[in-house]
Amino acid sequence: MHTNINRLRIVKIEKIVEETPTVRTFAFRDVASSNAGAGQFLMVWIPQAEELPMSVMIWHEKFYAAVTVRKKGYGSTSLYNKRVGESLGVRGPYGNSFEIPKNARKVMLVGGGTGLVPLLRLAIHLNSTRIDTTLIIGAKTHSEVFFEKLAVKCLEDTNHQVVVTTEDGSYGIKGQTTEAMLKLISTERFDTIYTCGPEGMMKKILDLASASLIPVQASLERYMKCGIGICASCCIGDKLVCKDGTVFDSETLSSLSEFGLEYRDKSGRKCKYL
Repeated sequence: MHTNINRLRIVKIEKIVEETPTVRTFAFRDVASSNAGAGQFLMVWIPQAEELPMSVMIWHEKFYAAVTVRKKGYGSTSLYNKRVGESLGVRGPYGNSFEIPKNARKVMLVGGGTGLVPLLRLAIHLNSTRIDTTLIIGAKTHSEVFFEKLAVKCLEDTNHQVVVTTEDGSYGIKGQTTEAMLKLISTERFDTIYTCGPEGMMKKILDLASASLIPVQASLERYMKCGIGICASCCIGDKLVCKDGTVFDSETLSSLSEFGLEYRDKSGRKCKYL
């Protein structure tokens, strides 16, 4: 039976994975969510709290999907505190997906924090098509590193490397993802760079990649109220992240003067990134 993705579907949390002291993954059965493209998102309703846009996490069981959340604000903390057996509402999946060029032979993925979620779904596709893949995982410290082992498993059938960076040097390479990226692109040729994470990080990636003439595809996160292009809360320039994205290419990103510099709060007011 065809699923109306715009209709709220009530799902039950069946498993919770503790990724870090502040990050958890919640798995549930939902066929439409399990078929999401890499970069698509769900509007997740946390009863008596809030509805949040969230990338669709992969799960090892058929017809299952998941969402990964870091407790921060009211809505994300409300979700983080949910238990097995409790319910959530989901709509979607919405938005577009990462695209793999037909001639791609070697690509790079750069993710920070929960921005790794859509990149792991992309990694599954890259693995199945045997495209050489380098994945850079960024975190502030060792305790905040997650999905490293899962990433290796997702890429086990193709030539790959998983590079971990921590800002304090407590694990992997000391520094930021962009520093590791710069070293790699100075000695190796990549056909495309895919990224998701903090917007400031993605802006640096775009600038570095553009200087080396490497195409970029970035999955953006903006505040959303509807997820279907009505409220315009997620606007960036003349684009709506929910309808025109979440994935944008280098040409579009370069035309968006707000990218990496400004965002909009819940009231729609423009604010500068610190």
